[in-house]
Amino acid sequence: MTAEQSSLDRLSEVAAERGLRICVVESLTSGRLASAIGAGDSAGDWFAGGIVAYLTDVKENLLGLTPGTDPCSAECAEHLAESARQLFDADVCISTTGVGGPEPEGGHDPGTVFLGWATGDGVGHRMLALTGDPQEVLDETVDTAMRLLTFHAEGIRPAGPRRSGASSPVQDERTR
Repeated sequence: MTAEQSSLDRLSEVAAERGLRICVVESLTSGRLASAIGAGDSAGDWFAGGIVAYLTDVKENLLGLTPGTDPCSAECAEHLAESARQLFDADVCISTTGVGGPEPEGGHDPGTVFLGWATGDGVGHRMLALTGDPQEVLDETVDTAMRLLTFHAEGIRPAGPRRSGASSPVQDERTR
């Protein structure tokens, strides 16, 4: 079993057990992360979807990124993750942005990658300095993003009555 498959199996298990909604927003990986996650067990029950926003003006217009923000930065990665999390009403979101290579771009070396994450408790990022050809950079980015998503999903408590479909104790008392 590959590391990516192991992460996907664990993500599927955690999301189903806890009634989570998960989403992604991608620039660098151009939909590869969403495709990998969508292959998860019962993903139709917990994977809200993804956005591919490759061009900077799309990030600005669709996700509210402040014009002038470096698209290869922690600030961009965090903003994309939080904006998409809100848009999808998700419990956790991961974003990917960076330079796949083979040439530098915008003053950033190939393999400079930022993964953003957002949950209801906050946002953050992880910077990667990857080596290899563009395919290797993308493969490692997707693998690391899956592990980061699984890590943050594991840190979220089970869904409450609003998401799980169960009635709340207050509602139960009123109907008796």
